[in-house]
Amino acid sequence: MGRLIAISNRTATQSANRAGGLAVAVWESLKSTGGVWAGWSGEISPGEPDGPRTLSDEGVEFLLTDLSQDEHDAYYLGYANSVLWPVFHYRVDLATFDAEAFKVYAAVNQRIAAMVAGRLVPGDSVWVHDYHFLLMGDSLRRAGWTGPIGFFLHIPFPSPEIFRALPEHPWIARAMCAFNVIGFQSEQDRSNFTRYLVEEFHGEERGEGEIAVFGTTVKAKAYPIGIDAEGFREASNSELAQQAEARIGRFLGNRLLVIGVDRMDYSKGLPQRFEAVGELFDVHRELHGNVSVTQIAPPSRSKVDEYKELRVELDRLAGRINGDYGDLDWIPLRYLARSYQREELAGLFKIARVGLVTPLRDGMNLVAKEFVMAQEEDDPGVLILSEFAGAAEQLTAALIVNPHDRAKLAETIHLALTMSLDERQHRWRSLRDIVVSQDINWWRNRFLKDLHGLQSV
Repeated sequence: MGRLIAISNRTATQSANRAGGLAVAVWESLKSTGGVWAGWSGEISPGEPDGPRTLSDEGVEFLLTDLSQDEHDAYYLGYANSVLWPVFHYRVDLATFDAEAFKVYAAVNQRIAAMVAGRLVPGDSVWVHDYHFLLMGDSLRRAGWTGPIGFFLHIPFPSPEIFRALPEHPWIARAMCAFNVIGFQSEQDRSNFTRYLVEEFHGEERGEGEIAVFGTTVKAKAYPIGIDAEGFREASNSELAQQAEARIGRFLGNRLLVIGVDRMDYSKGLPQRFEAVGELFDVHRELHGNVSVTQIAPPSRSKVDEYKELRVELDRLAGRINGDYGDLDWIPLRYLARSYQREELAGLFKIARVGLVTPLRDGMNLVAKEFVMAQEEDDPGVLILSEFAGAAEQLTAALIVNPHDRAKLAETIHLALTMSLDERQHRWRSLRDIVVSQDINWWRNRFLKDLHGLQSV
């Protein structure tokens, strides 16, 4: 087997950034094949970026490029995060359509493709990640690469009606079909993509995920991403986890903990969640002083106006709840706009009675799986999961909710808080078995088996 070449917007040059998620799976495959990981260095060049820089660690070569200020503003903040992110999360109303930003987005895809193509040799396989590089397959083909290219989309793929809102949707679709294998988080995402190709370009489904379109055949399948399940279990028993448990324990006392952990992003449904928590305390006064809700929401993309507005709204909602119901010795909703280490979060999950994972739209949501793995079998917590998270297709033993239904979400939290031990254990065992059997290695192996099974095109 030849080398694996990974392309993603950000890489994991620091070993500390390889502790979970995508980096675990990609890193092991890169090490085992002596591969290359290419992407943005994280630096912004004052002028035109110099040639790529290379680093090496454990036999893996990093191929890194800076972005110019214009590229950062138009490719990254502009098209990727102000057009693709909102549209793919069904928020067309928040998209800032900009033809010039798309031109820069396309140019960055082409520049990085040219940078990578010069390092490719026969036998290599290329694995491209996420919405920053939707055009990378076509860009690599134009740069002369004829070998296999796979792509995995970590965020949702919208319905055809939403995708067509992108003025450039035909260009993007044709470019995506230059990939040999396209992976999605859920069957719904795969179905949306396939339906778009069939409706818009008369694509022909041929079974096994294959679609004939644009004079080629592309394989589109769902490969739901997992976590390092055993690694997260170990993290929940680490010293840092125990310290986090002790710190929050001093505040909790004998109260039950309800916890949410999300980036501060409008796709996560945080205002709706806060409103449901307010309704919970409005209706169930017996919970006053007996339940504490903690929401950890580190800021995300703070330079974008929509995120600034979200922060103001969350501050207002939390203030209403705590102002109405807080007491000298009890804060109903603790809202922490900062980051915590993986081990600390594992410790907080471990002692929580309820995990709230209620995004309005999410590709997968790995926090849901992490919450499951942090629980103890003798007294597990209950996972409440949005039906609009990709994880809902796998984690059917969770309490599945519509995050827009504030009253129903409040009642579901109450149900979780009062659920019997037998039912909690039954649900948790079902969830654990899925998270363990369909972990990050299962995901990687399924995708790479399809990619490596291809002959050069």
